[in-house]
Amino acid sequence: MNKQRTLLLVDDAPANIDLLKGILRDNYKIKAATSGKKALQVVAKSPPDLIVLDVMMPEMDGYAVCQQLKANSTTAAIPILFVTGQIDSAEVAKGLALGARAYIIKPIDPAQLLTTIAAHLSDEMLGE
Repeated sequence: MNKQRTLLLVDDAPANIDLLKGILRDNYKIKAATSGKKALQVVAKSPPDLIVLDVMMPEMDGYAVCQQLKANSTTAAIPILFVTGQIDSAEVAKGLALGARAYIIKPIDPAQLLTTIAAHLSDEMLGE
């Protein structure tokens, strides 16, 4: 069932995308983008079922990407999970207020990542 679900991985570090792909590719179709602008282009062409989005990126950070996606009626419902190595309660509050569903903390725990993605895709399927 998950084979049909598509994830967009967004991170300015190709090594981080490779790490995420290694964890996720057996369960999901994977698209990747190495910048916020590229992520928005990928989503405009073919919206994914869920986005795993790095917070800290040059030019356009994850918060700006999230804000643009949530402001667009065609992409607003796509679940967004932020990935970050630096976390504090103000940052979490900011991301959640912008519409992110959850945070994944680096270093990535593969089991937590898979469980979190599955949970948010299930929510989406239920229309919640």
